[in-house]
Amino acid sequence: MRVISGSRKGHKLIAPKGNSVRPTEDRVKESLFNILSPLKKESMVLDLFAGSGGIGIEFLSRGSKKVYFVDRNTDSIRAIKKNLEHTKLMDCSEVIKGDARGVIKQFKLDQMVFDYIYIDPPYAEVELFHKILQLIADGGILSHDGMIIVEHDKSMLLSKNYGDIEMFDNRNYGSKEMTYYRNKGVTV
Repeated sequence: MRVISGSRKGHKLIAPKGNSVRPTEDRVKESLFNILSPLKKESMVLDLFAGSGGIGIEFLSRGSKKVYFVDRNTDSIRAIKKNLEHTKLMDCSEVIKGDARGVIKQFKLDQMVFDYIYIDPPYAEVELFHKILQLIADGGILSHDGMIIVEHDKSMLLSKNYGDIEMFDNRNYGSKEMTYYRNKGVTV
């Protein structure tokens, strides 16, 4: 696992031990960032269920201003911090150990908004995907022209709309899919 582009290209990253984390393959990351390109300058990013932090670190390497990494697993938090130290990106990062639902509610209270929100929950927790997307829509934490990216098992069906956010793209990569959402009425 490594950073594939930007200022930290080639830096190797570690993943927490065990089967709880599924690092996103390089080809999927490449496709993701091709779709997002060009990244919004000085973007604020939320990496929910961050695992090793690889996606958020990729955002930082490509010029994002700040990434909030959220995970409830102690081993994941440890791996994220080690990866941020190794890539020297700790100063533009916030690592939060906690439940994603509670963190989203706190961001709403703090009136935080994000340009990109990356969501990669455990695939088996199907209802969690729907709850998180609805919380984001209800919480107003996505910027006006922001984007939500959901990594999920291809057998999972996500709704076309959650409140004021709507699906606008979906890509298949073997057994996984990436589904993209934005605010209704916003064109890319």
